This record gives sequence, structure tokens and C-alpha cells, in this order.
Amino acid sequence: MKYFVYILKSLKDSTFYIGFTSNLGKRLTEHNKGKCKYTKGHIPYKIIHFETFDIKKKAKQQEKYIKSIKNTSRYLKMIGSPES
Repeated sequence: MKYFVYILKSLKDSTFYIGFTSNLGKRLTEHNKGKCKYTKGHIPYKIIHFETFDIKKKAKQQEKYIKSIKNTSRYLKMIGSPES
């Protein structure tokens, strides 16, 4: 099984959301249908970055690391993302 750490960007107000899932497409749909409490008020979202892992523990560690930065734009610059 593959695991994904992803960064979403709200098309409404440019806020970011960092998450972890084993089904990226399904999770994006859930966010955009308002099924997630935190993201509900910022719909719609687009995926601007994701990383794939074979080990769940590694994915969770990466999610925690990205969240610890406290500035998603800074992380995106670190990895060279065009969305930064």
C-alpha cells in the first residue's frame, strides 16, 4: 500500500492544509465536499504538492515535520515547488 502526504491550497482564500492519506483522490473529494471540519470553510481546494511513501510511519513523520515548520510557503520554497 502507498501512503501520501499532501498539501492543499484553497482556491477561495489561499490557505494551506497538510494531510496524510492512503487514497489521495478520495481524500481531495472529501475535502471539496465539506466532509472535513477544518477545511469546510475554505472550499474549493487543489493539490499543490504530494509525496509518496511505502511505509505508513515514514509518511506520518513527514506530515508531522511539514506541520512543524508552521509556514507552508517556506516548506514549498525549500522543495522548489512552483506554488511557493
